[in-house]
Amino acid sequence: MVVIEPVPSPDIQPKPSKSTNAGLAPAVGGDKATAAGYASDGYETASETEVGDDDAVADNTNKPHAVESEPRLEEVSAVVSKDQTFEDALNDEELKQKILAQMNEAKVEGNKLFGDGMYEEALLKYDYAIQLAPEMSSSSEIRSICHNNRATCFFKLGKYEDTVKECTKALELNPSYMKALIRRGEAHEKLENYDEAITGEYTVEVNMKKILELDPSNYQSRRTLVRLEPLAIEKREKMKEEMMGKLKDMGNTILGKFGMSVDNFKAVKDPNTGSYSISFQR
Repeated sequence: MVVIEPVPSPDIQPKPSKSTNAGLAPAVGGDKATAAGYASDGYETASETEVGDDDAVADNTNKPHAVESEPRLEEVSAVVSKDQTFEDALNDEELKQKILAQMNEAKVEGNKLFGDGMYEEALLKYDYAIQLAPEMSSSSEIRSICHNNRATCFFKLGKYEDTVKECTKALELNPSYMKALIRRGEAHEKLENYDEAITGEYTVEVNMKKILELDPSNYQSRRTLVRLEPLAIEKREKMKEEMMGKLKDMGNTILGKFGMSVDNFKAVKDPNTGSYSISFQR
């Protein structure tokens, strides 16, 4: 405490209070130590006790010193904020790496089950790996592999439609995934989806052409395409015949009420225009 004399002597200078100097020294030293600590170590943060001590020192000082201490506290807060953000980023990256490691472990376990012929159990392991990080961008490669592995399991189980779906999911994550393209083509062949018009989605023919675009030297796909093209044509012709047969039956049902049939009508193709003209004959 500073003692103020009623009538101070002009020759005697008042001595500063020891408590005031002692109170200020830790505050300045504390700020320097704190700043040095943040500069050297990005993981530490100021504790609530330390911040409370700084406030107590500011209260015990006179007003000019209290005003000077405020910017220092703001500087410390800024350093804390930056270090906490950096630490959060590190923790987030560490978490991602842990998740990727867990996904890879599940995939490896699935591969072992697949090797033992336990396809249903392997499916569950691959699905577990996918569900660990379904939206994390850095996990897209592992998820693509797991979807393709699930497709292979379904193929072994004879579930070809599920095979196509899983391959498509794998290709959504990796459009140039060769194994998924080949596996989907094989599944479509089993389903006899030779032509895109049959299912409205990628078929064997389209698959094989895509593979050849990515890898022109893939002779297996080239041979498969040559083998499947005539099957696709045959499938289309068969579908046309079936459709015409159904239309004919429907026409006979309607025309039969009038004592006629579709045989009373003859379609003649114009060689110049390619259009058809219908003529009636008894």
